[in-house]
Amino acid sequence: MRPWQRAERRRRERTLTLTVGNDPEMEMTMTGPFGATSTTDEVLAGVDLRGKRILVTGVSAGLGVETARALAAHGAEVVGAARNLDKARAATEAVRAQAADGGGLELVELDLASLASVRACADALVADGRPFDVVIANAGVMACPKGQTADGFETQFGTNHLGHFVLVNRIASLFKPGSRLVNLSSSGHRFSDVDLDDPNFERTPYAEFVAYGRSKTANVLFAVEFDRRHKADGVRATAVHPGGIQTELGRYMTPEIIQRMIEEFNANQAQGAPAFTWKTIPQGAATSVWAGVVAPADEVGGRFCEDCHVAEIVDDPGLRAGVRAYALDPEHAKALWAKSEEMVGEQF
Repeated sequence: MRPWQRAERRRRERTLTLTVGNDPEMEMTMTGPFGATSTTDEVLAGVDLRGKRILVTGVSAGLGVETARALAAHGAEVVGAARNLDKARAATEAVRAQAADGGGLELVELDLASLASVRACADALVADGRPFDVVIANAGVMACPKGQTADGFETQFGTNHLGHFVLVNRIASLFKPGSRLVNLSSSGHRFSDVDLDDPNFERTPYAEFVAYGRSKTANVLFAVEFDRRHKADGVRATAVHPGGIQTELGRYMTPEIIQRMIEEFNANQAQGAPAFTWKTIPQGAATSVWAGVVAPADEVGGRFCEDCHVAEIVDDPGLRAGVRAYALDPEHAKALWAKSEEMVGEQF
Protein backbone atom coordinates (compact mmCIF):
# COMPACT_ATOMS: atom_id res chain seq x y z
CA MET A 1 0.00 0.00 0.00
CA ARG A 2 1.39 3.41 -0.99
CA PRO A 3 1.83 6.20 1.61
CA TRP A 4 -1.07 8.25 0.26
CA GLN A 5 -3.33 5.19 0.42
CA ARG A 6 -2.34 4.48 4.03
CA ALA A 7 -3.00 8.08 4.97
CA GLU A 8 -6.40 8.04 3.28
CA ARG A 9 -7.39 4.84 5.09
CA ARG A 10 -6.39 6.35 8.42
CA ARG A 11 -8.48 9.43 7.69
CA ARG A 12 -11.52 7.26 6.99
CA GLU A 13 -11.07 5.21 10.14
CA ARG A 14 -9.88 7.86 12.59
CA THR A 15 -11.97 8.73 15.62
CA LEU A 16 -11.02 12.18 16.79
CA THR A 17 -11.16 13.75 20.22
CA LEU A 18 -12.10 17.33 19.48
CA THR A 19 -11.10 20.14 21.79
CA VAL A 20 -11.32 23.88 21.82
CA GLY A 21 -7.78 24.92 22.61
CA ASN A 22 -6.78 22.53 25.40
CA ASP A 23 -9.88 23.13 27.49
CA PRO A 24 -11.09 19.76 28.87
CA GLU A 25 -14.45 21.26 29.74
CA MET A 26 -15.10 21.77 26.03
CA GLU A 27 -14.00 18.32 24.94
CA MET A 28 -16.20 16.09 22.83
CA THR A 29 -15.77 12.98 20.75
CA MET A 30 -16.64 12.74 17.10
CA THR A 31 -16.02 10.18 14.40
CA GLY A 32 -14.48 11.60 11.21
CA PRO A 33 -13.70 11.63 8.55
CA PHE A 34 -12.36 15.08 7.93
CA GLY A 35 -10.42 15.24 4.72
CA ALA A 36 -9.65 17.21 1.58
CA THR A 37 -13.29 18.10 0.90
CA SER A 38 -14.26 19.02 4.47
CA THR A 39 -15.37 22.62 4.91
CA THR A 40 -14.92 25.02 7.79
CA ASP A 41 -18.54 24.62 8.84
CA GLU A 42 -18.28 20.82 8.79
CA VAL A 43 -15.09 20.85 10.86
CA LEU A 44 -16.59 23.27 13.39
CA ALA A 45 -20.02 21.62 13.63
CA GLY A 46 -21.02 21.56 17.29
CA VAL A 47 -17.99 23.59 18.43
CA ASP A 48 -18.75 26.52 20.73
CA LEU A 49 -16.04 29.20 20.61
CA ARG A 50 -17.70 31.77 22.84
CA GLY A 51 -15.12 33.39 25.09
CA LYS A 52 -12.27 32.53 22.72
CA ARG A 53 -10.13 35.30 21.21
CA ILE A 54 -8.39 34.50 17.94
CA LEU A 55 -5.99 36.55 15.79
CA VAL A 56 -6.06 35.94 12.03
CA THR A 57 -3.69 37.76 9.67
CA GLY A 58 -4.65 38.52 6.08
CA VAL A 59 -8.39 39.13 6.44
CA SER A 60 -8.85 41.26 3.33
CA ALA A 61 -9.47 38.33 0.96
CA GLY A 62 -9.68 34.58 0.46
CA LEU A 63 -8.75 32.17 3.21
CA GLY A 64 -8.35 34.86 5.85
CA VAL A 65 -11.89 36.12 5.41
CA GLU A 66 -13.36 32.61 5.45
CA THR A 67 -11.32 31.63 8.49
CA ALA A 68 -12.51 34.71 10.36
CA ARG A 69 -16.12 34.13 9.26
CA ALA A 70 -16.21 30.52 10.41
CA LEU A 71 -14.65 31.30 13.79
CA ALA A 72 -16.90 34.31 14.48
CA ALA A 73 -19.95 32.29 13.40
CA HIS A 74 -19.15 29.89 16.23
CA GLY A 75 -18.82 32.66 18.80
CA ALA A 76 -15.14 33.59 18.69
CA GLU A 77 -13.92 37.14 19.12
CA VAL A 78 -11.74 37.51 16.02
CA VAL A 79 -9.01 40.10 15.64
CA GLY A 80 -8.34 40.42 11.93
CA ALA A 81 -5.09 41.94 10.71
CA ALA A 82 -4.74 43.46 7.25
CA ARG A 83 -2.50 45.87 5.38
CA ASN A 84 -5.41 47.71 3.73
CA LEU A 85 -8.12 48.32 6.31
CA ASP A 86 -10.60 49.78 3.82
CA LYS A 87 -10.34 46.63 1.70
CA ALA A 88 -10.61 44.46 4.80
CA ARG A 89 -13.75 46.26 6.04
CA ALA A 90 -15.49 45.62 2.73
CA ALA A 91 -14.28 42.02 2.51
CA THR A 92 -15.38 41.12 6.04
CA GLU A 93 -18.99 42.31 5.94
CA ALA A 94 -20.09 38.65 5.98
CA VAL A 95 -17.93 38.00 9.04
CA ARG A 96 -19.78 40.60 11.06
CA ALA A 97 -23.15 39.61 9.61
CA GLN A 98 -22.74 35.93 10.49
CA ALA A 99 -21.11 36.36 13.91
CA ALA A 100 -22.87 34.30 16.54
CA ASP A 101 -23.72 35.42 20.06
CA GLY A 102 -20.43 36.47 21.64
CA GLY A 103 -18.63 36.50 18.32
CA GLY A 104 -17.37 39.51 16.44
CA LEU A 105 -14.58 41.06 14.44
CA GLU A 106 -12.05 43.75 15.27
CA LEU A 107 -9.62 44.97 12.60
CA VAL A 108 -6.02 46.02 13.15
CA GLU A 109 -3.51 47.38 10.65
CA LEU A 110 -0.57 45.15 9.76
CA ASP A 111 1.84 45.33 6.83
CA LEU A 112 4.04 42.24 7.10
CA ALA A 113 6.47 43.69 4.56
CA SER A 114 7.40 46.46 7.01
CA LEU A 115 8.90 45.64 10.38
CA ALA A 116 7.93 49.11 11.60
CA SER A 117 4.30 48.23 10.90
CA VAL A 118 4.69 44.75 12.43
CA ARG A 119 6.20 46.15 15.61
CA ALA A 120 3.56 48.87 15.89
CA CYS A 121 0.78 46.29 15.52
CA ALA A 122 2.39 43.95 18.06
CA ASP A 123 3.03 46.73 20.54
CA ALA A 124 -0.60 47.87 20.33
CA LEU A 125 -1.87 44.33 20.95
CA VAL A 126 0.45 43.89 23.92
CA ALA A 127 -0.57 47.26 25.33
CA ASP A 128 -4.21 46.22 25.00
CA GLY A 129 -3.35 43.20 27.11
CA ARG A 130 -6.12 40.81 26.12
CA PRO A 131 -4.74 37.29 25.54
CA PHE A 132 -5.26 35.02 22.55
CA ASP A 133 -6.43 31.43 22.43
CA VAL A 134 -5.25 30.99 18.85
CA VAL A 135 -3.10 32.94 16.40
CA ILE A 136 -3.47 31.97 12.74
CA ALA A 137 -0.63 33.39 10.63
CA ASN A 138 -2.52 33.29 7.35
CA ALA A 139 -1.33 36.26 5.29
CA GLY A 140 1.29 35.93 2.58
CA VAL A 141 2.47 36.43 -0.98
CA MET A 142 3.24 33.85 -3.64
CA ALA A 143 5.60 33.59 -6.61
CA CYS A 144 5.99 37.33 -7.04
CA PRO A 145 8.72 39.00 -9.13
CA LYS A 146 11.98 39.65 -7.32
CA GLY A 147 11.64 42.52 -4.90
CA GLN A 148 12.40 43.70 -1.39
CA THR A 149 10.42 44.52 1.70
CA ALA A 150 10.73 47.91 3.38
CA ASP A 151 13.64 46.49 5.37
CA GLY A 152 15.53 45.08 2.38
CA PHE A 153 14.55 41.42 2.70
CA GLU A 154 13.57 39.31 -0.30
CA THR A 155 9.83 39.89 -0.58
CA GLN A 156 8.50 36.37 -0.01
CA PHE A 157 10.87 35.39 2.81
CA GLY A 158 10.50 38.81 4.41
CA THR A 159 6.70 38.88 4.23
CA ASN A 160 5.73 35.24 4.71
CA HIS A 161 8.30 34.38 7.37
CA LEU A 162 10.12 37.32 8.94
CA GLY A 163 7.04 39.51 9.31
CA HIS A 164 5.16 36.77 11.13
CA PHE A 165 8.30 35.79 13.07
CA VAL A 166 8.52 39.26 14.61
CA LEU A 167 4.77 39.66 15.12
CA VAL A 168 4.26 36.32 16.85
CA ASN A 169 7.31 36.59 19.07
CA ARG A 170 6.46 40.13 20.11
CA ILE A 171 2.98 39.04 21.23
CA ALA A 172 4.14 35.74 22.75
CA SER A 173 3.21 37.03 26.22
CA LEU A 174 -0.42 37.05 25.07
CA PHE A 175 -0.46 33.30 24.38
CA LYS A 176 -2.15 31.82 27.42
CA PRO A 177 -1.79 28.17 28.48
CA GLY A 178 -3.79 26.03 26.08
CA SER A 179 -3.35 28.40 23.16
CA ARG A 180 -1.99 27.60 19.71
CA LEU A 181 -0.11 29.11 16.80
CA VAL A 182 -1.09 27.97 13.31
CA ASN A 183 1.31 28.95 10.52
CA LEU A 184 -0.03 28.69 6.98
CA SER A 185 2.62 26.95 4.96
CA SER A 186 2.06 25.09 1.69
CA SER A 187 2.95 21.98 -0.26
CA GLY A 188 5.15 24.56 -1.98
CA HIS A 189 7.65 23.99 0.83
CA ARG A 190 8.67 21.01 -1.28
CA PHE A 191 10.04 23.33 -3.97
CA SER A 192 13.05 24.26 -1.81
CA ASP A 193 14.60 24.25 1.63
CA VAL A 194 15.62 27.49 3.30
CA ASP A 195 19.03 28.89 2.38
CA LEU A 196 20.50 30.35 5.55
CA ASP A 197 23.65 31.45 3.72
CA ASP A 198 21.80 33.50 1.10
CA PRO A 199 18.22 34.19 2.26
CA ASN A 200 17.90 37.34 0.14
CA PHE A 201 19.15 35.86 -3.17
CA GLU A 202 22.18 38.12 -3.15
CA ARG A 203 24.29 35.36 -4.77
CA THR A 204 21.66 32.85 -5.86
CA PRO A 205 19.75 33.42 -9.13
CA TYR A 206 16.20 34.39 -8.22
CA ALA A 207 13.36 32.06 -9.13
CA GLU A 208 9.81 32.83 -8.02
CA PHE A 209 8.90 29.36 -6.84
CA VAL A 210 12.26 28.67 -5.23
CA ALA A 211 11.75 31.82 -3.17
CA TYR A 212 8.19 30.78 -2.37
CA GLY A 213 9.37 27.33 -1.33
CA ARG A 214 12.01 28.79 0.98
CA SER A 215 9.44 30.99 2.70
CA LYS A 216 6.96 28.14 3.11
CA THR A 217 9.63 25.84 4.54
CA ALA A 218 10.48 28.65 6.95
CA ASN A 219 6.84 28.76 8.07
CA VAL A 220 7.04 25.10 9.07
CA LEU A 221 10.42 25.38 10.78
CA PHE A 222 9.25 28.43 12.73
CA ALA A 223 6.28 26.43 14.04
CA VAL A 224 8.58 23.55 15.00
CA GLU A 225 10.89 25.76 17.06
CA PHE A 226 8.11 27.89 18.55
CA ASP A 227 6.41 24.68 19.66
CA ARG A 228 9.62 23.39 21.26
CA ARG A 229 10.16 26.64 23.15
CA HIS A 230 6.61 27.03 24.46
CA LYS A 231 5.03 23.59 24.88
CA ALA A 232 6.17 23.33 28.50
CA ASP A 233 3.89 26.33 29.14
CA GLY A 234 0.98 24.64 27.39
CA VAL A 235 1.33 26.61 24.15
CA ARG A 236 1.60 24.59 20.93
CA ALA A 237 2.38 25.47 17.32
CA THR A 238 1.72 23.77 14.01
CA ALA A 239 1.95 24.46 10.28
CA VAL A 240 -0.71 23.69 7.69
CA HIS A 241 -1.10 23.31 3.93
CA PRO A 242 -4.57 24.56 2.93
CA GLY A 243 -4.54 22.89 -0.50
CA GLY A 244 -4.82 24.34 -3.98
CA ILE A 245 -7.32 27.21 -3.91
CA GLN A 246 -7.97 29.93 -6.45
CA THR A 247 -7.57 33.15 -4.48
CA GLU A 248 -5.74 36.46 -4.79
CA LEU A 249 -2.59 34.66 -3.63
CA GLY A 250 -2.07 33.49 -7.21
CA ARG A 251 -2.27 36.97 -8.70
CA TYR A 252 1.22 36.69 -10.22
CA MET A 253 0.52 33.38 -11.94
CA THR A 254 -0.76 33.37 -15.51
CA PRO A 255 -3.36 30.78 -16.61
CA GLU A 256 -0.61 29.14 -18.67
CA ILE A 257 1.64 28.73 -15.62
CA ILE A 258 -1.23 27.34 -13.57
CA GLN A 259 -2.20 24.83 -16.25
CA ARG A 260 1.40 23.70 -16.69
CA MET A 261 1.77 23.17 -12.93
CA ILE A 262 -1.43 21.10 -12.79
CA GLU A 263 -0.22 18.96 -15.68
CA GLU A 264 3.12 18.43 -13.95
CA PHE A 265 1.39 17.54 -10.68
CA ASN A 266 -0.72 14.90 -12.40
CA ALA A 267 2.13 13.54 -14.53
CA ASN A 268 4.40 13.09 -11.51
CA GLN A 269 1.78 11.70 -9.17
CA ALA A 270 1.87 8.10 -7.99
CA GLN A 271 -0.03 5.60 -10.10
CA GLY A 272 -3.64 5.36 -9.03
CA ALA A 273 -3.62 8.59 -7.02
CA PRO A 274 -6.46 11.04 -7.70
CA ALA A 275 -5.88 13.87 -10.16
CA PHE A 276 -5.37 17.40 -8.87
CA THR A 277 -8.56 19.31 -8.14
CA TRP A 278 -9.06 22.81 -6.78
CA LYS A 279 -10.50 23.24 -3.33
CA THR A 280 -13.19 25.76 -2.53
CA ILE A 281 -12.23 28.52 -0.12
CA PRO A 282 -14.23 26.92 2.76
CA GLN A 283 -12.43 23.65 2.07
CA GLY A 284 -9.08 25.44 1.99
CA ALA A 285 -9.65 27.15 5.34
CA ALA A 286 -10.84 23.95 7.02
CA THR A 287 -7.38 22.70 7.93
CA SER A 288 -6.53 26.00 9.62
CA VAL A 289 -9.54 25.87 11.93
CA TRP A 290 -9.15 22.12 12.45
CA ALA A 291 -5.56 22.54 13.59
CA GLY A 292 -6.39 25.65 15.61
CA VAL A 293 -9.45 24.65 17.63
CA VAL A 294 -10.45 21.06 16.86
CA ALA A 295 -7.53 18.62 16.66
CA PRO A 296 -5.85 17.41 19.88
CA ALA A 297 -2.92 19.69 20.67
CA ASP A 298 -0.48 16.83 21.11
CA GLU A 299 -1.43 15.48 17.70
CA VAL A 300 -0.62 18.65 15.77
CA GLY A 301 2.04 20.33 17.94
CA GLY A 302 5.31 20.66 16.06
CA ARG A 303 3.83 18.93 13.01
CA PHE A 304 2.66 19.71 9.47
CA CYS A 305 -1.01 19.24 8.63
CA GLU A 306 -2.94 18.94 5.37
CA ASP A 307 -6.51 17.96 4.48
CA CYS A 308 -7.44 18.02 8.19
CA HIS A 309 -4.90 15.42 9.26
CA VAL A 310 -1.24 15.29 10.24
CA ALA A 311 0.91 14.71 7.15
CA GLU A 312 3.40 11.90 6.78
CA ILE A 313 7.06 12.61 6.07
CA VAL A 314 7.46 11.83 2.38
CA ASP A 315 10.58 12.34 0.29
CA ASP A 316 9.26 10.62 -2.86
CA PRO A 317 9.07 13.38 -5.52
CA GLY A 318 6.24 11.46 -7.22
CA LEU A 319 3.85 12.05 -4.32
CA ARG A 320 1.86 15.28 -4.09
CA ALA A 321 0.95 14.87 -0.42
CA GLY A 322 3.17 14.81 2.63
CA VAL A 323 5.90 16.92 4.20
CA ARG A 324 9.62 16.97 3.49
CA ALA A 325 11.83 15.85 6.36
CA TYR A 326 13.96 19.01 6.21
CA ALA A 327 10.92 21.12 7.10
CA LEU A 328 10.52 19.34 10.45
CA ASP A 329 14.19 18.99 11.37
CA PRO A 330 14.58 20.43 14.92
CA GLU A 331 18.21 21.50 14.50
CA HIS A 332 17.36 23.16 11.20
CA ALA A 333 14.53 24.96 12.98
CA LYS A 334 16.90 26.27 15.66
CA ALA A 335 19.32 27.50 13.01
CA LEU A 336 16.54 29.34 11.15
CA TRP A 337 15.42 30.96 14.40
CA ALA A 338 18.94 32.25 15.07
CA LYS A 339 19.31 33.51 11.48
CA SER A 340 15.91 35.22 11.67
CA GLU A 341 16.87 37.00 14.89
CA GLU A 342 20.06 38.15 13.24
CA MET A 343 18.19 39.46 10.20
CA VAL A 344 15.55 41.40 12.12
CA GLY A 345 18.00 42.62 14.78
CA GLU A 346 15.94 41.35 17.66
CA GLN A 347 16.26 38.39 20.01
CA PHE A 348 13.32 36.49 21.45
